[in-house]
Amino acid sequence: MNLPLFIGLRYTKAKRKNHFISFISLISMAGIALGVMTVIVVISVMNGFNKEFQQRMLSTVSHATISAFSGDHLTDWQQAIEKVTKKPEVLGAAPFIRTEGMLQGYKTEGAMIQGVMPELETEVTEFQNAMRYGALDDLQAGEFNMILGVDLAAHLGVGPGDTVTLYVPEFRTTAVGVTPRLKRFTVTGIFEVGMYEYDYKLALIHLEDARRLLRIPKGSAEGVRIKVNDLMQAPKIARDLAPELDGFYRIRDWTQEHVNFFKATRTERMVMFIILSMIVAVAAFNILSTLVMLVTEKQSDVAILRTLGMSSSQIMGVFMVSGTLIGLIGTAIGTGLGIITAININSIMQTLEGWFNTEFLSKDVYYITEITADLRSADVMMIVSIAFGLSILATLYPAWRASKVEPAEALRYE
Repeated sequence: MNLPLFIGLRYTKAKRKNHFISFISLISMAGIALGVMTVIVVISVMNGFNKEFQQRMLSTVSHATISAFSGDHLTDWQQAIEKVTKKPEVLGAAPFIRTEGMLQGYKTEGAMIQGVMPELETEVTEFQNAMRYGALDDLQAGEFNMILGVDLAAHLGVGPGDTVTLYVPEFRTTAVGVTPRLKRFTVTGIFEVGMYEYDYKLALIHLEDARRLLRIPKGSAEGVRIKVNDLMQAPKIARDLAPELDGFYRIRDWTQEHVNFFKATRTERMVMFIILSMIVAVAAFNILSTLVMLVTEKQSDVAILRTLGMSSSQIMGVFMVSGTLIGLIGTAIGTGLGIITAININSIMQTLEGWFNTEFLSKDVYYITEITADLRSADVMMIVSIAFGLSILATLYPAWRASKVEPAEALRYE
């Protein structure tokens, strides 16, 4: 066996006269394990949150949107749909009209009103699969039917068959003065997509009903929503579609529509990773303290080894082996615990909620009410590499100090 490796392992396993050094070694090992586990779990949960949010949000919003450059309504949206659907990457396209309004049932609440064509809407969103009652086909032109999010319906105190009054920010002049435009709708469906923002703030009506209510020219729409076959390739596909639209339309992908949110989550993930890595760094540099004390305790041993012919580099190797082993064991334990915790995080959270009789993620506060972890091997490898690298780095100074021990000075009083 390599001599520095052999002696380094013996120093690590041997019972020491100074039990405080052994205690500090265990603390260092436990600190690295806890730090690695924490980083793996937190990063995995943040990955899971982002993934779940994207899936839920993009099941109800468009992957890309076509609108007029002038900001006016599209009068030839059928032509735009015909052009983009020729591309194999485009799975579907549908027109829409969007406005804000006030809904009045037993209570009153502001909402986003979205006019859709049911026969085309199923090609670009998952509303049909999210219906708890009714179907998108219940929206018929001229019948002024409405489909509400489940939380919005609950707040208004209405259900299928009830009527709600919609007030839109379009004013008209009458004999009694200026009044807002309003229309009574019949609730024919309830949907639940699992995101409070949409379940509480979104209402669907037929495109023609929205056009008539807002007095938009016949055959016009606010824009066209597109669904593509690869969500993450939507920006590239949108850029490729732009030349096909002859420059008369503006096309934006989902990353542009929600750019602030996704920039914020990426920044938050990076900052959180750096902050949590400090836990690992503090624990790793505890190894430095342990080895400094070990070098002090073993000065006479080092001196004897030097007189027997061991070189300075071999002495360095002895203490680097000892410190690296502490970091390796701590990293391995932390990685195992982190992976197990990340995989079972949802069950753990449910158990804790049961014990404390509370709800950690209230749906009226958070977008996602269930914790899911997206464990990625690349993240685990990076965390392990950083933890192990810091452990090795922490051994350099004590090992160098040991290599500079002078045998005559160390053995003077022996």
